[in-house]
Amino acid sequence: MISKAVVEDAPALDKLVNSAYRGDSSRQGWTTEADLLDGTRTDAAAIAELIQTPRTTLLKYVEENEILGCVELRNQDSKLYLGMLTVKPHLQGKGIGKELLNAAEAEAKNQKCTSIFMTVISVRKELIDWYLRHGYHLTGERKPFAFNDPRFGQPKMKLEFIVLEKKL
Repeated sequence: MISKAVVEDAPALDKLVNSAYRGDSSRQGWTTEADLLDGTRTDAAAIAELIQTPRTTLLKYVEENEILGCVELRNQDSKLYLGMLTVKPHLQGKGIGKELLNAAEAEAKNQKCTSIFMTVISVRKELIDWYLRHGYHLTGERKPFAFNDPRFGQPKMKLEFIVLEKKL
């Protein structure tokens, strides 16, 4: 079941997101950033702050009282930013990500957004290809990877983002 996350979910979401993107546990799935960045992806305080941010929605995918996936959605001037699409590593490839993506698109339409956009680290070819298969397009726009807080990862190489978008 997909529903909106609440502040009390922050510790479980923190554990989920970090397990899917960083460290050895992330290597069980295909979304790992462990070879690109050291450190954590987020923390419970940052997630709690996101949940409480106006015009931001964090959706969670729950089965048997366990959070197995999530996605951040932020309304920015009639476009919906999609970030932190996460699925528990050993369950990746089983359709949970696609369900969350579909829920994100439904939420975008509900909020009367004209498109969904996201930034993806440019060297994440498999991930970019997955979004392309789901109707997203490369915009040609690139953005610097400009995270200065070492709590959320230290790049192991020079990184940049590309922007993908899907018109609704």
